[in-house]
Amino acid sequence: MGSKWVLVLVIFMFVSLQGCLSQISGCWEEERVALLQLKHFFNRPNSLRDWVELGDCCQWGAVTCNGSTGRVISLFLQDTKDRELREWYLNASLFSAFEQLKALNLSWNSIAGFVENKGSDKLLRLSNLENLDLSYNRFNNNIFSSLGALSSLKELYLNDNGLKGVVNVSGLDSLYNLESLHMGNNEIGKLIFPKGLRGLKYLYLENVGIHDASSLVSIPSLATLDLSYNNFSEMTTTQEYLHNFTFIEQLRLDGSSLHISLIQSFVVLTSPRELWMQNCQVSGVLGSQEYLNNFTNVELLNLDGSSLHISLLQFIGAFTSLNTLSMRSCQLNGILDFQGALSSLKGLYLSDNKLKGIVDFPDSLNNLEALDMSNNEIDKLIFRKDLPNFKNLTSLYMDHTSLDLGFLQMIELMTSIETLSLVNCGLQSTLLPEDGAVIPKFFYHQQNLRFLDLCNNNLIGEFPNLLLENNAGLYDLRLANNLLGGYLSIPSHTSLTSLDISNNSFQGHIPKEVGDLPYLVTLNLSRNHFNGSIPSSIGVLNLLYSLDLSYNNLSGEIPEHLAEGCTALTVLVLSNNKLRGKIFSTKFNMTTLKTLQLNGNSFTGSIPDSLSKASLLEGLYLSENKISGRIPSWLGNMSSLEVIFMAHNLLEGPIPLEFCQFQSLEVLNLAENNLSGNLPSCSSPLSIKHVHLSKNKLQGQLEEVFFNSSSLVTLDLGYNRFDGRIPTWIGRLSKLTYLILSNNNLEGDVPTQLCQLNQLRLVDLSHNNLSGYIPSCLDFTTLHSSDLASPFCSEILHNCSSVGIDYKEYQMNRIEESVEFTTKTNLYSYQGKVLTYMSGVDISCNKLTGPIPPQVGNLTRIHTLNLSHNNLTGPIPLTFSKLKQIESLDLSYNNLNGKIPPQLVELNTLSSFNVAHNNLSGRTPERVAQFNTFDENSYEGNPLLCGPPLHQSCETTRQPSPMPGASTDKEEDNDLIDMDIFYMSFTGSYIIVFLGIAAVLYINPYWRRTWFYLAETWMTSCYYFIVDNLPHRFCH
Repeated sequence: MGSKWVLVLVIFMFVSLQGCLSQISGCWEEERVALLQLKHFFNRPNSLRDWVELGDCCQWGAVTCNGSTGRVISLFLQDTKDRELREWYLNASLFSAFEQLKALNLSWNSIAGFVENKGSDKLLRLSNLENLDLSYNRFNNNIFSSLGALSSLKELYLNDNGLKGVVNVSGLDSLYNLESLHMGNNEIGKLIFPKGLRGLKYLYLENVGIHDASSLVSIPSLATLDLSYNNFSEMTTTQEYLHNFTFIEQLRLDGSSLHISLIQSFVVLTSPRELWMQNCQVSGVLGSQEYLNNFTNVELLNLDGSSLHISLLQFIGAFTSLNTLSMRSCQLNGILDFQGALSSLKGLYLSDNKLKGIVDFPDSLNNLEALDMSNNEIDKLIFRKDLPNFKNLTSLYMDHTSLDLGFLQMIELMTSIETLSLVNCGLQSTLLPEDGAVIPKFFYHQQNLRFLDLCNNNLIGEFPNLLLENNAGLYDLRLANNLLGGYLSIPSHTSLTSLDISNNSFQGHIPKEVGDLPYLVTLNLSRNHFNGSIPSSIGVLNLLYSLDLSYNNLSGEIPEHLAEGCTALTVLVLSNNKLRGKIFSTKFNMTTLKTLQLNGNSFTGSIPDSLSKASLLEGLYLSENKISGRIPSWLGNMSSLEVIFMAHNLLEGPIPLEFCQFQSLEVLNLAENNLSGNLPSCSSPLSIKHVHLSKNKLQGQLEEVFFNSSSLVTLDLGYNRFDGRIPTWIGRLSKLTYLILSNNNLEGDVPTQLCQLNQLRLVDLSHNNLSGYIPSCLDFTTLHSSDLASPFCSEILHNCSSVGIDYKEYQMNRIEESVEFTTKTNLYSYQGKVLTYMSGVDISCNKLTGPIPPQVGNLTRIHTLNLSHNNLTGPIPLTFSKLKQIESLDLSYNNLNGKIPPQLVELNTLSSFNVAHNNLSGRTPERVAQFNTFDENSYEGNPLLCGPPLHQSCETTRQPSPMPGASTDKEEDNDLIDMDIFYMSFTGSYIIVFLGIAAVLYINPYWRRTWFYLAETWMTSCYYFIVDNLPHRFCH
């Protein structure tokens, strides 16, 4: 009997084990079904693609399961809702199947709340939920009552929602385990906290708009409080409220407005270790040190970017435990004076201020490990005792500081130094004469050196091989913008990760030994004189992230091994060389590539399809090559593309319709190709800022393109075959600054919608078929304001600091915005900073009629105005005398009349002036100032103009002297012929002569017979003459 029960027990255990194994082998069926139901709501295209009917849901993306039970424990559904849909309400009962769920992320989904009767009550079953992220949605103040039963919740994210006004979080009173609460970036006016959240340790209320934090005193357990980006300039909180914050360790007030008295009230906070006040607007001056004596536990004080008085540094000694003090960009002005014991200070960061004079470091800074005094106006640094006080110094930043020889000799003794930055320190003039301006030899013996930046010092000599050979741990070497030269020889080095020797004078071939730097991540050899081919050994650098070989004399093709082996390459810059051949072969493995710059070479062939593997591409620069064929349609599928430069090539065919799919594109430059066809009739990307399609063969009308591009700054469609009218949607482009539509077949009126664009600075509508009047409202406010600041200023900023900033942004700065515009009869290309100062209007070579509106004279900051080759009438407006900055004024080939306003001689900047071929009259302007430089070509074709530089003297055409009191203006007007009176008098005279002859013939019969005889004889003679001289085939 016993053995029978044992057998039953074994069978039962086997069946149970099979059931457990079946659950462990995959996700639970009810959870898989629930996930598929969720997929219908979280329906953003291309998201949750692997959530299919069959398969193990534990292997799906965004899902994490428990390895032993197979239950779903984490769901990451952030940003999975279709963005085109508006706010919606979530049925929370869909999550009831996930009983073991610990983490749920629903951020970025535009959720406004839960479905009534099917919502929040179902969340009660998620008793194991510890982390809930509802940020970046549209929840309102009612959300707190829906979350009160999540008893295990530890972290709650409600930042960036629709919380407004008075927010009562009493619904969270029962969440005794809640430790972290995020509610930043809402419009909270006042907070009401319950007493139940006594376990809350981390509270984030940045940018919520509160002015009074007194309600937070009911949370005594807070260790971190973030009140950044609020306004506490009139805060009523006093010391009695702050006594309850006994455990607070980190207080953040970054970006807030506050008075110095608030800082004084912090003295009751006995436990804070970190005080962050970056970019604060602090008013008031600290009176004495007594307010700071209780800050004995503060270890980190960060005041970067805050407006502070230098007097604060005089009391910094009160922070006896301070080990890090950062006051970068605080507008500190004056002489630095340290007071007090600073023996605990390890990091001192005072860069980007206006500190002056001599800096005298006290003896108490004997434990300093990091010192940054860059970008100040310091004359000299003094250490009161010998160097042993700085035996622990490992990081030293002295950029843009004039260093004396004594300080450099002290650096030589700093054997523990690891990071040293001496950018633009004038080392050439500081070093000993016998050393010249070569790299100081003591650097070769710094055994602990890891980072060395000596950019912008005019150093000469060869590449410092010994520096690498003797410093095995050196991982970052920057020597850009010096005068180093010769042939480059790089020793083998196992630690080097970054090398920048750009903008020097190195020559010869790039050594193949560059492949012996196995951990190299960044390599910049640009702006030298390297020639020959790119070494294929670079292909073995599988960690290489950024490679810049631009502005050299490199030739040959791109090594196939580079495109195949550099699998981590993200930035590839080979522009402005002499490279040729096809861009890439089929062996292309650079799938992480984000920036590709090949412009300014001689590449041929079509854009390779293998490039489509670089799905993360953000910037594509292929301008100034010989690339042919069509633009591939797969470019439109690269959703990350922000910049496309493919100008000045041999591309042909239409612009692909797939370009309509771009969502992030900001710059499109396809100018100077052979593109044809119509522009894709789709709503262009909202993000597009600069469009250059000039000098192609594009055609069609502009009614359905760019109408939704509200961010557009530059629109250059010149030198194409567009027809129809200038669309009225042009008035929507509120940021449009440069509009070039010249040399097309556009017709109709100049649209008045242009008057709505108050940022327009450069307008070229010349060489079209525009007709009608010049709109009197054509008065762009940006051209008569006092500020011509550009929405962007793209200067070439090639310096050694490029490695330390966002490389994509750095590369975009190097490609300057460029616009072609005709001024002074010549076509110029304006780019970079010059473009931001250029302004002009050109509507020449059209069919415009009517007078010139006097409002044009309000464009007081315009540089070029060209209205020539139209049918304009009337006088030259007197308001043109207000164009004080104009350099070129062309009104030639019109029907303007009247005299030239003599006030124009006050235009001192005018260097090109043309009013030729009009109907102007009177005396030419006085030959003074700029008008003394204009010859007769500026006035020719006006028969009634007189005076120099014309050869026609005003004395020979002058009428008799007028009677006393007669105006000279009327005298000059009498010189004009009234054409209406002339025609009337001519017609009357002809009629009188005809009637006189008829009357004579009627009265005298003899003359009448003689007249008719002569008429008959003349008619007979004409008849026989015609008959005798006609060809015979016409005769019968």
